[in-house]
Amino acid sequence: MSHQSILSAALPKPVGPYSPAMAFDRLVFVSGQGGKVPATGALAGPDTAAQTEQCLRNIETILRAAGTDLQHVLRCGVFLVDMQEFTEMNTVYERVFGGHKPARTTVEVSGLPSPGLRVEIDCIAYRP
Repeated sequence: MSHQSILSAALPKPVGPYSPAMAFDRLVFVSGQGGKVPATGALAGPDTAAQTEQCLRNIETILRAAGTDLQHVLRCGVFLVDMQEFTEMNTVYERVFGGHKPARTTVEVSGLPSPGLRVEIDCIAYRP
């Protein structure tokens, strides 16, 4: 077995020395995604809802490049700068995932790597 980095020009650019995702056999490990629009590098909006939507769209783009999609996500990690924004994040998260309910951990963090980021999401998925 070997691992491979998931790369594509359409993917969000990492803010550090890491891959957007790594695949190992049928598993895909997606690095934390913020609410930035890949084409512009700008935040999708100042609020948690808009940023959550963009986080999940970025994850979806990465998963598709890896040969899978959101319906094959096994687990997500959600990082919020303010737990008071949990409901706002959760409403978007539930709409995007629909009836699929991956395992999840949600934690409040003191900060995220780019100014204005309210939420970051990572995940583990599998390739069918």
